[in-house]
Amino acid sequence: MATAPQHQTPAPRPELTDADLVERARGGDYDAFETLVKRHDRRLYNLAMGIVRQPQDAEEVVQNAFLAALEHLGGFRGEAAFSTWLVRIATHAALKVLRKRRGLDVVSLDAATDPDDEGAIAHPEYIADWRENPAQNAERSELRAQLTHAIDQLSEGHRLVFLLRDVEGLSVKETAEVLSLSVPNVKVRLLRARLALREELTRAFGDPSRRVAPHDHGSHDLHRQGDAEGGSRHAM
Repeated sequence: MATAPQHQTPAPRPELTDADLVERARGGDYDAFETLVKRHDRRLYNLAMGIVRQPQDAEEVVQNAFLAALEHLGGFRGEAAFSTWLVRIATHAALKVLRKRRGLDVVSLDAATDPDDEGAIAHPEYIADWRENPAQNAERSELRAQLTHAIDQLSEGHRLVFLLRDVEGLSVKETAEVLSLSVPNVKVRLLRARLALREELTRAFGDPSRRVAPHDHGSHDLHRQGDAEGGSRHAM
């Protein structure tokens, strides 16, 4: 009796990297650029919302960022990751929206602090011990909401540094490059932002068993929160 032919399932094709897609998009492959849009759309939207804090403006930021990226794709040299390049474009697009909204220039991000002036750092009245505890998993949603509120209360300069460094995961050097700041200035602003957020969360979650450091797991949950609210958005 003849044996039925065996059909082997082909091995899954490896996912193209951003660099591969950029190269194809440069060659006129619009589908490749559309894949890049879908891959980074939610991340840019969450970043934009953290800066402009209005959904309609955030949509405008994402739209303009991807259009600018497409227009200047030929100038992308690959010295930094494509995602970092996108974050830089989106950040500048968000600041432009703020300027338009206010009808005046945004206060210079580099005008604030002397990075060597440690005494200028406003120490919180109290900061609790922010070690991990299994019980905090049950309060994740509440923590995210409180963290989002606390981030909104930060000054613009501190909020931008915190979002880029601790939420987006950029290095201190990359954050400095995106915002045109010095590395020491970024470090000071980041410290101040973290201290302010820790104080705010300590006030909200006074029980030591209910705390997460704002620069640890809680801030990265802001990405996942956006993903859970709906499917991928399409900016193009």
